[in-house]
Amino acid sequence: MKGDYQELVDEISGLLGVPATLENRDFELIAFGAHDSDDDSAMDPVRTRSILTRKSTTAVRSWFEGFGITRAAGPVRIPAAPEAGVLRGRICLPVRHRGVVLGYVWLLDSRPGPTAAQLASAMDVTDRIGALLADEERAGADLSREFRAVLTAERGWQYDMALAALRTALGPAAEGLHTVVCVAPWPSGEAPSVRTVAGASALCTVPWQGPRGPAAQRPSAVPGLRASTGAAPSGPGDPGLGAAASPARTGKGARGGRGPDEGPRTVVDTAGDGRADGRADGRALAVLVRLRAADVLAPALGAAGRLAEAAGPGAAGIALPRRGTADLDASWREAASAARAVLAEPRRGPVADWASIGPYRLLTGLPPGLSPDPAAATLLAPAHAELARTAEVFLDCAGQAGRAATALGIHRQTLYYRLSRVERLTGLDLDDGEDRLLLHMALKTARL
Repeated sequence: MKGDYQELVDEISGLLGVPATLENRDFELIAFGAHDSDDDSAMDPVRTRSILTRKSTTAVRSWFEGFGITRAAGPVRIPAAPEAGVLRGRICLPVRHRGVVLGYVWLLDSRPGPTAAQLASAMDVTDRIGALLADEERAGADLSREFRAVLTAERGWQYDMALAALRTALGPAAEGLHTVVCVAPWPSGEAPSVRTVAGASALCTVPWQGPRGPAAQRPSAVPGLRASTGAAPSGPGDPGLGAAASPARTGKGARGGRGPDEGPRTVVDTAGDGRADGRADGRALAVLVRLRAADVLAPALGAAGRLAEAAGPGAAGIALPRRGTADLDASWREAASAARAVLAEPRRGPVADWASIGPYRLLTGLPPGLSPDPAAATLLAPAHAELARTAEVFLDCAGQAGRAATALGIHRQTLYYRLSRVERLTGLDLDDGEDRLLLHMALKTARL
């Protein structure tokens, strides 16, 4: 069972009275102690970058390793070097296990500094950290492989075998409270080390088929299209469907007379890359995260936010908490559904949990490549992107014409005129609840 590195780092900080930072042997941040001093020099560029980016540069790594920290069995004092961005001296406590260095605990040096007895006590704590890192290193590859097998296997003997192997690798932690995080799309390159993701029990990459990036880049209701005002392609500041939509929960709208279409007209153009439907085959990152309580998602939210930012830009979804690992396949479907909902409507993200994605809880369960409903197919054509956008915002606003017109930035009579065109194109009656529901779901499905 994995230990809590943060508690061990805090223990060292308490023993020595200075903030401590734990990095693995690749100089990737694992945990750090709080710094509550008013002395700004303590937060020199090297320490600040390590905390903010969770890693150090190759130059910084080479400079510190030049002091023999990879071979040292005890504390190593390293002097300040302003020219290298190190404004304060360091004490490095090598983290070793059976003679092999697995990481480093970094302390800001001061005078007179910690005593030999204090440093000896701190080195005892690094022995415990080393044992935990060694356990994870032994299990890391198998956990990744078996976690991937569980998520990609269909229910049956293969799933059961993969699940049994994962449970064995996790040990007693397998019966604990977990959730699953999906980050998609995950960029090419290696997945992060499980040791660098706080609270993670296992992680792996899995095949992913979905949008290339946030739907804010494709504001049309038609996947693969983007909207712009006038003849020129849209820029980053053009409001898309997700931006214009106003979430509503109550109210019933009333429709009146029709007027001329006074709003700005929209021109659409194809995305011009990837598949014809604007989707891309790639990878997603799956993370199994430990939880202390079912109603406290903070560990998963923190990990998902950092990983989504690292995916740049990416979306993250979080499954419902579950005890044990028997239903990891269901957890993965929920996490992937939540990530897809964020990609479809960025206003929900960049991180969303499955419980919060509304209709996408059902829509993401539809078979992939499903053809649009015949009633909405014409409306979803590129030529009618502005009408589709109008209809979706109107339905998002629970049929409240005033709110929808405000969200769209158009006159109410313009809204009525557009809605009458929507009815003619679809053959649906927007005063009928079932017709509204059908059109609303068809528009949401088109985003996926």
